[in-house]
Parts: sequence; C-alpha cells; structure tokens
Amino acid sequence: MGELNIDSTTTQENKTKFIKNLLKDVKALEMMLEKNLMEDDITRIGSEQEFCLIDNTWRPARNSEDILKDINDPHFTTELAKFNLEINLDPIELKGACFKKFSNQLVSFVKKAKDISAKHDTKVILTGILPTISENELEQDYMTSRPRYQILNEKYKEIRGDDFKLHISGLDELRLYHDSILFEACNTSFQMHLQIASHDFISSYNWAKAISGPLLGICTNSPLLLGRELWSETRVALFRQSIDTRMASRSLKDQDSRVTFGNNWATGTVADIFKDDIANFKILISKENTSDSLEALKKGKTPKLEALSLHNGTIYRWNRACYGITNGKPHVRIENRYIPSGPSIIDEMANFAFWVGIMVGRPPKYNDMPHVMDFRDAKSNFVKAARLGSDALLKWDGKKISVKKLAYKILLPIAHKGLKKAGINNEDRKYFLGIIEKRIKGQSGSEWMTDNYRVLKDLTSKDNALRLLTRAIYNNQIDNTPAHNWPPIKGDGFLKESAQLVGQIMSTKLFTVHEKSLANLATSLMKWKNIHHVPVENEMGNLTGLLTWTHAQKFQDIGEDKKNENQIVCQIMQEDVITVTPQTHIIDAIHTMKKHNIGCLPVVKNLELVGIITINDLIGFYYD
Repeated sequence: MGELNIDSTTTQENKTKFIKNLLKDVKALEMMLEKNLMEDDITRIGSEQEFCLIDNTWRPARNSEDILKDINDPHFTTELAKFNLEINLDPIELKGACFKKFSNQLVSFVKKAKDISAKHDTKVILTGILPTISENELEQDYMTSRPRYQILNEKYKEIRGDDFKLHISGLDELRLYHDSILFEACNTSFQMHLQIASHDFISSYNWAKAISGPLLGICTNSPLLLGRELWSETRVALFRQSIDTRMASRSLKDQDSRVTFGNNWATGTVADIFKDDIANFKILISKENTSDSLEALKKGKTPKLEALSLHNGTIYRWNRACYGITNGKPHVRIENRYIPSGPSIIDEMANFAFWVGIMVGRPPKYNDMPHVMDFRDAKSNFVKAARLGSDALLKWDGKKISVKKLAYKILLPIAHKGLKKAGINNEDRKYFLGIIEKRIKGQSGSEWMTDNYRVLKDLTSKDNALRLLTRAIYNNQIDNTPAHNWPPIKGDGFLKESAQLVGQIMSTKLFTVHEKSLANLATSLMKWKNIHHVPVENEMGNLTGLLTWTHAQKFQDIGEDKKNENQIVCQIMQEDVITVTPQTHIIDAIHTMKKHNIGCLPVVKNLELVGIITINDLIGFYYD
C-alpha cells in the first residue's frame, strides 16, 4: 500500500504546499529526461511479495503486526489487513543467473516469515485470494492500525459518499455492499518491476499493456471469493470495485476508476503518464515536508519526487509507471500489478521470467503499438483473460486466437529471445520458461483450484471444502512444486469441524417468501421442495417472520377451504422469531436451539436476513 507516513489533507495550507511540490516534481522529472540524467545503461528487476497469514484451522489470522515486530527486517512491511504482510525484495541486475538468485532470495525471506510465524501458531501461504476469507475477516477490526490505511479508508468513503458496491458475476454471482476498503485486502499479488530506459519507456509501456491479457490468462490463480466461483482471476474485478470512488449518476459520465487498465495508448514521455494521473484523479493523501525537487536539482542532487510518488501510489494501474533511485541515480520502471501471488514461488519466478523475456524481446513491429493494435482490443483481451483464464479467445494482430495458442506459438518464442538478449543463463531460461510451457499444456492454479473445489463441495460442507483446499495449497507449497504438477485432493482425511462462528457454517442459499405472498403458494412450495423452515421477508429484505413445516401441514388441504384460500403469509407466519448474527458462537446457537426446542435459526445482520442454520448444519459439533 506504499508510503506509511502520511497525513490527511485537511487544511488548505497543506493541500497548497503539497500540490506545489507535486508540480515541481513533474517539472524536475521533465528536466531530468531532457538532460539525459536517468540511469538508462543498466536494467534491474525487483518485486514485492504479498502473502497471507493463516491459523491452525486454515482461516485468516489477525496477528500480522506482532509477527512483523518479531521478524524485525526492513524488507517486510504491513498490508491493509491484519492477515497480510509484504516482502520488498532487493533489486537485481538483469543478467546471468538473476532469476535463480531472485528465487533464492525470496525463498529465504519466506522461510524467515514461516519460522517467525510458527512461533505465533501461524502459517504463511501464497495465494491470489485466500479461499477461507469470510465476511467476518472484512470487518473494521481486521484493518491494520497504521494511519495510512485509516486515512485512505476515510478519504475513499468521503469521495464515494456511500457504501461500496460489489457485484461480480461468473459461474456464481456475488452481490454485496461494504462500508470500508477492506475487500481490497482479499487481493494478494506478486508485483514485478522492470527498469526501462527512459527513451524507450512509452514503447515499452504500451507493449506491457498489449501483452497483459495473454500473460494474465496463463497466470491466473484467484477463482474463488467467499466460496463463490467467479472469474479465473477474480482479483481484477474485486480490486476495481473494492475501492471504486465513482458514484452512480442519472447522467452518463465517463469517469476513470482508480484501479484501471487505462483508456488509450500512452504518448509523449513517462512524465506525460504522471501528468494524466494528476489531471484525472483527486489527491487523496499528503505527507508533510516533502522536498523541493527543483531546488535539489539546482544543488546537483537527485530529487526523490516524494509528492509525485505518493500520489502515484494511490492510483492502481495494472501496469504502473514508477520513479525510483538506486545508488544515487534516478530511473523509471514498469510495475506489473496484475499477477497473483502463488501458486508456488517457482511458479512466480516462471511468471517473472516469462514477462521480462517478452518485454525485452519485443519485436520491432510492436515498437509503435497505436499503429499495430486498437487499444480497445488490448483492454478487451485483459478483461477476457481475467474472466476465462486460458480458455479465453483473444484478438491479436487482427485475428482471433486462444490464450494458450498465443502464449505457446508467439509469446514463448519472444520470451526465449528476450532472455537470451538479456544474457540470462541458458539453463535458467529453459527451466523457468519450461514451467510456463508445461502449465500451458497442463493446468494453472485457477484450474487446479476450481476442479478440486467442485469435487470437495459434493463431498462435504462448503466451509470444510474451502479449508481442505487451503490446506492442500499450503502443503503443495512446502516443496515449492509448480502448479502443473499439483495432484487432485483426495476425498479422504476430511478435517474435523473447527468452525466457531455461525457465519462460518450458515447456509446463504436462502429460500424465502414475501410476507404478502399467498399462504397457499408458500406452503405448496415448501412441500414441493421439502423445506421445513422458510424465512419471511418484507420489501427491504428484512426478516419479519418464519414459516415452519407445521404451517405447510396445516394448509395441506387449503385449496378445498374457501375461507382460507385468500390468506397471505403474514397472517399465518410465526412473528416472534429467535435469531442469531454471523458473529454468534456456534455453541451459543446450539444452546439457544435446545433451550427453545427449535430446529432452525435465521441469521440476521443489520436487520437483513443473511443466512440460516438448522440442526443438520450442527451435526458433527460437540456440545453438552
């Protein structure tokens, strides 16, 4: 999430000072470009590894700050939620055995995180979206207690002026309102950086966008969210909507999301990309005492461009232009933000080598993308790949082509040439790109996850299936096995029930009736579907009553009783309904059912019916 030491732009004086330095940063960057002060004679790679923390029941932990304190390493930093941390790896020059060195560095850091986490009864797992994340972990008390996150949350809500809306439609559908940016914390990525010569930045940046669709289609690893099977890379839809500050309007207005692929090919210089972002996106946060970049240049120093970098960090382009300083020299680079974390470290390194190889090996015909490809095709390819993964049909060079064929026939050869050009060892080049080739012919992380989840759901509860899936991911990562070799999850050895809260076991597939519906229709439906408990709702979706099997039996012959045939549900329903919330402990729910001798409990959150639990849901839980 970037710079942690920030301030809310609450005063006009602070805003004015920050904006002045922001404009000076842009001018300073332009001057450095004009005077050829950028470090253009070397290429480095770097990355940021986000990972999840889970407890012994395979659910999200909430102790990241304690673990980070014990790790005591500046390479590690917090993330938005208390179940995430991030590793910032040291940049390495692109040459020789750099990817193997990078892999060893990452393995070492992840091992350090695992060793410290184990002392806190916590595990480390790499995955695009943790399968066991539930709404419970998306409440405010799971937000990391750092000012940046609180300020960002307040600013996004202030601009939005309403709760955030989440609607993702895939094989399943997810519709939710949420009152914070914590849904963004579900996304865990492996962000890759490639230093670019400043004079070639625009051509490289446009090429990076052009290849985003097919590259993503081969690397998907996030098909599930809250137990729903959505997109192959659900992160793309989730991230965009989780911090979308745009308000719905009755007028048709073109507004950009802060999570964006963009709308046009880039032109000019890298400075023009930053200018566009300043023009298109409001300034959300600031930092006191940002330095004067123009003054630094006059003194012969390399400016930090603090204001520009801070603003840039609040705009989440899937391909993001970045400015940095290494060994006192300024450089520009492209940050690839759309690749998910996992399935294994070796998979991530293969993704990294594949991307870098394609970038460096760009054929001359793609130097001027606006004359080769319609930008809307590149953007469409990205969305299709996020939705369908390797099954997507894309448009390339004016023709339709599958993700797998495009990756295998066109991009892999380009990647091999690019890595050769960069001086990568032949052994490493063949090894890492060989993993991509085997994945194309085999299975991606998303494909393995969805195939196994579908099988597990038919054998056990959804909650248990998600925990089994998470355990299998963790075990496969122990040996750093690439996803194309991951075996199916065996149907035996099911986990013992470890759920503690009603929200973890409740059924959300609800059959409800409206309070003004005909009682005859409602009770007939209960008999047809063999449903013993039906919640009753009003127009607002609030629970107003309950129909039980007793009501269905009572009205079994209602069609012959002319006195009752016009009765509606609210006239026969049980109005005094005992309910629980998703946060109710299961043992308390069991005691409530025993005390009142009832067979079900509707689950309510803020007056809205969100689920139901019955005696059958509680089989397997121990209680006195």
